[in-house]
Amino acid sequence: MWLEVFLLLSIAIYLFYLWATVNNDFFVKRGIAYKKPVVMFGNMWELVLRRKSIIDIVVDLYSEHDGQVYGIFDQRQPVLLIRDPELLKQITVKDFDHFVNHRTVFGDENDKNNLFGASLFMMKDSRWKDMRSTLSPAFTGSKMRQMFQLMNKVANDATAYLKQQQKESASQGLEIDVKNFVTRYSNDIIASTAFGLEVNSFENNNNEFYLMGKKVTTFTFIQNLKFFLYVHIGKLMRLLGIGLFDTKSTEYFMHLVLDAMKYRKENNIIRPDMINMLMEARGMLKSDNLKSHNREWSDIDIVGQCFLFFFAGFETVASLICLLAHEVMENADVQEKLLQEIQDADRNLDGKPITYDIIMKMNYLDMVVSETLRKWSVAAVVDRVCTDDITYELKNGQKLEIRKGDCIWIPVAGFHRDPQYYENPTKFDPERFSEENKDNIRPFTYLPFGLGPRNCIGSRFALLETKVLIYYLLRDFHFAAAKNSSIPLKLDSNGFQLMPKKGFWLKFISRN
Repeated sequence: MWLEVFLLLSIAIYLFYLWATVNNDFFVKRGIAYKKPVVMFGNMWELVLRRKSIIDIVVDLYSEHDGQVYGIFDQRQPVLLIRDPELLKQITVKDFDHFVNHRTVFGDENDKNNLFGASLFMMKDSRWKDMRSTLSPAFTGSKMRQMFQLMNKVANDATAYLKQQQKESASQGLEIDVKNFVTRYSNDIIASTAFGLEVNSFENNNNEFYLMGKKVTTFTFIQNLKFFLYVHIGKLMRLLGIGLFDTKSTEYFMHLVLDAMKYRKENNIIRPDMINMLMEARGMLKSDNLKSHNREWSDIDIVGQCFLFFFAGFETVASLICLLAHEVMENADVQEKLLQEIQDADRNLDGKPITYDIIMKMNYLDMVVSETLRKWSVAAVVDRVCTDDITYELKNGQKLEIRKGDCIWIPVAGFHRDPQYYENPTKFDPERFSEENKDNIRPFTYLPFGLGPRNCIGSRFALLETKVLIYYLLRDFHFAAAKNSSIPLKLDSNGFQLMPKKGFWLKFISRN
């Protein structure tokens, strides 16, 4: 009996090993230089085991090889890491029709229990094109002007909250975890501009909308484990009815969006937000501007777009603002120059509220935001999947065959930290993006929001949201180091989220 158990166990272990290493010779067959994988974890083992941040992982992989393409393994999946700007241009722009889709990892459009899988990010081919053109009008310059008023109000509420808190420690300044503060700001903006809700997360710390946002964007051990299992056995996870997010979170967003649509239709309410745009797409509202695609959008399709906007805006924009505030605090010359631009704009307003046009004309503020996005790539890597075989000739004369189903990675953080494109890349230097210098940046080496037709649809929104808050904060407060500030800034090895070990602690000292 024991011999039978031993034999069965040995066979099971052998079969598991074969399954886990089935792709290990992928790059050998193609004649491509590659990094040897660790069983099951590939070259991502330090990320899975929380040994390094995603930025450090991507930069290290990028830096290990000097060719145009490098073979790596994202767990069991072979991935072509593209390291050459010209090849990147060819793939993302000229041959975009061969690389339309993202890799299916965290569910897909057929997963009816997964809001993320139903979102624009995971949609494929014509469905993606139709939804992209449906949502694009929500992010035009004219729409940003309308949304600016909503953002401005939330930024004022946020600044007023800090002023009130600072009164209690006027002489010492106010030390806070900026991430907690900024996620409340981004939460209230999303509530207003996407969902049509009036939420003040500074006065009501535990409102349901904010708590749900924290829940779905916090990467706990269980959440990381779910992501890991979805990568390896996604079909089984869906078959078992195990979603990336719990049923309560999914039902909350379903009811929030669908009930809002129903209420607006019954009461003839029109607002310049995403729900309004999705109602037009569904034919619930008449629109002269919306393209007709003759496509029926399901409930999960509609709610998935709002959920993606919420998920990306809640965490990603908050991280960008925190990283920017820290760099401004740590670089006194940058803070002084940015303050000067803000004060000049404020004086010219002569007591009137800041406007969209003035924010957009603040060149140094734009330079500071751009440099933050370069040094701290909020999206460290972007992927694409080949939908039709294609061959490229590399500089060394070798032919690179990319076949249908092959996955490529665009190492954003790698390009941004490459010294051949950015001198002294770890230095925070907004002057890289000045009018005199920005033309020296090699095309396709600065890609904070992706490249080509499948770039980030919400980039304008994210930039405006960031600039508005920084304008008010720096106008009214000096940014100083707190006791728990991480100087120099070093990211915690907690995987996907960009966070120092002790958090983003800063001291705000009133200028009044």
